[in-house]
Amino acid sequence: MAAYAHPDTLVENDWLASHLNDPKVRVVEVDYDPAANYELGHIPGAVLFDWRKDINDPVRRDILSAEALTALYHRAGIDPDTTVVLYGDFNNWFAAFAFWALTYYGAKRLKLLNGGRKKWIAEDRPITKDATAAGAGKLRASEPDAKLRAYLDDVRKVLPDVKAGKFGLVDVRGPKEFSGEITAPPEYPTEHAQRGGHIPGAKNIPWAQAVKDDGTFKTREELEELYKSKGLSSSHPVITYCRIGERSSHSWFVLKYLLGYPDVRNYDGSWTEWGNLVRTPIEKP
Repeated sequence: MAAYAHPDTLVENDWLASHLNDPKVRVVEVDYDPAANYELGHIPGAVLFDWRKDINDPVRRDILSAEALTALYHRAGIDPDTTVVLYGDFNNWFAAFAFWALTYYGAKRLKLLNGGRKKWIAEDRPITKDATAAGAGKLRASEPDAKLRAYLDDVRKVLPDVKAGKFGLVDVRGPKEFSGEITAPPEYPTEHAQRGGHIPGAKNIPWAQAVKDDGTFKTREELEELYKSKGLSSSHPVITYCRIGERSSHSWFVLKYLLGYPDVRNYDGSWTEWGNLVRTPIEKP
């Protein structure tokens, strides 16, 4: 069985259990709804990143600024030599989004916990409600890496190459969202876009096809076969998208770090931007 392209970005429960008291490791739970997760119990020593409040700008539709991330590092006790292990709810959707956002700002010592919160609890691993005391961290965010993020105009510009088969555009939402049958996923039934469908030329490769029932990632061979069978090639640039960028961050991680695709960007504006704009083209079956 072939190893992932960057196996150091993924850790298992046993590894984390043996490093819970390591002062050079900071565990971070990233939640969409902390009251239903972190506050009911979390991995001992884990600090909370509230996805809506901490990883997004409080006013603009944007991810947090470099200054806000530096302040978050300070609050969480993260230093330049700290290894950060991210995990969370919703099969690590929001943990993967945080991984992408922190990588965008230059973070290097990041790992994702394979299986996330779901697998840790399923294995009856220790959890606690105790607050985590973190010292003042000294890591600073760097200038953003434009090669990791796609904006609306970037997607518009590549549509001819997508049509010509020279560029991969991956819609990681479920089939009913892709077809336009529904305009919001079951997890967010009231958060609709104005229109249903998908970006012209996009391939539908739902994020869930990359994981097993326990939330862990499939083998490299299985993942390579999945994306190859959908016509995706590592020799072409790729942009992933979903509804708000969290599920597409999960697939971005798979393509970039588990399979080693050299040019993968996440379009975090995703369908809530594309599906709500006047005269933006869409496709439906």
